[in-house]
Amino acid sequence: MKKKLDQDEKDILAQYERGELKSVVTSEASLRRYREYARATLSKNQRVNIRMSSLDLADIQARAAEEGIPYQTLMASVLHKFATGRLREQRSSLTLPARRTARKRTAA
Repeated sequence: MKKKLDQDEKDILAQYERGELKSVVTSEASLRRYREYARATLSKNQRVNIRMSSLDLADIQARAAEEGIPYQTLMASVLHKFATGRLREQRSSLTLPARRTARKRTAA
């Protein structure tokens, strides 16, 4: 079934076809990262349901928003990297222990 484009989508398509849109990917590393996200998204063939803390989910959603991708895609990518041994831990301002502890106290 072919979806009809709404007016915003038609405008974007017209701008693309006129060559008015430019890629925002600025490095080969960024391009590789987004290709990996796409590959992880397209290769899904199993559904998994998990329970997790609302604080962890909020942090994951915030990180996904920073990356400009859906949070479930980010989660699938992280799990894929873990499963293949390519996950490397890196500190982030989103998950500093002091911030999480303060949030846990106020969330209770």
